[in-house]
Amino acid sequence: MKLNQRGLLIVISGPSGVGKGTVRKALFEFEGHDFVYSISMTTRPPREGEVDGVDYYFVTKEEFERRIKAGAFLEYAEFVGHYYGTPKDKVDAYLDTGKEVVLEIEVEGALQVREKMPDAVFLFIAPPSREALYNRLLSRGSEDPTTVVNRMDKAEREFLLAHKYDYIIVNDDVRNAADKIIAVVRAEHAKTERSIQSYRTMLEVDDTHGQ
Repeated sequence: MKLNQRGLLIVISGPSGVGKGTVRKALFEFEGHDFVYSISMTTRPPREGEVDGVDYYFVTKEEFERRIKAGAFLEYAEFVGHYYGTPKDKVDAYLDTGKEVVLEIEVEGALQVREKMPDAVFLFIAPPSREALYNRLLSRGSEDPTTVVNRMDKAEREFLLAHKYDYIIVNDDVRNAADKIIAVVRAEHAKTERSIQSYRTMLEVDDTHGQ
């Protein structure tokens, strides 16, 4: 029996190049777990082939800013003239149906979410070593050496924020990292503060049936 009927918000975060997306995809390959991916909202126009409500929720700048004023985002940021953010109402709707909502996000955004959803589970994805991270960034082949160095400098600062997360998941092997996240999800559902009320309700029902 799943004592905690409400789903978990699982925040997968960490420096660029640690493999957040790869770990998230591996997580979704597990059977028997009800994961959904949190879709971001943006003001940028859809690219060819993108579908509203599947790739992003596409809205106007005016609508996005109205939502900002209403406090409707778990986090948001502006990048290259366009807003991107995580709509809180969409996440809550999934959580209320018992879904495990996975949010893959940069460190700065994760810290914003932490302030608004302290009961979420925050996972810091870390590389097995600094050298491994450097090699991963370099192997992308899409960035020049100067950009890679800048990303490493940013990663060094973000490493110091790992203590703000609930768990550190070392991505030495993608499947192994996903396995650890599954274990975390199971353990979090069994936490007393999440499940005690449901447990008491279950005992009351059982006591009624026994009379």
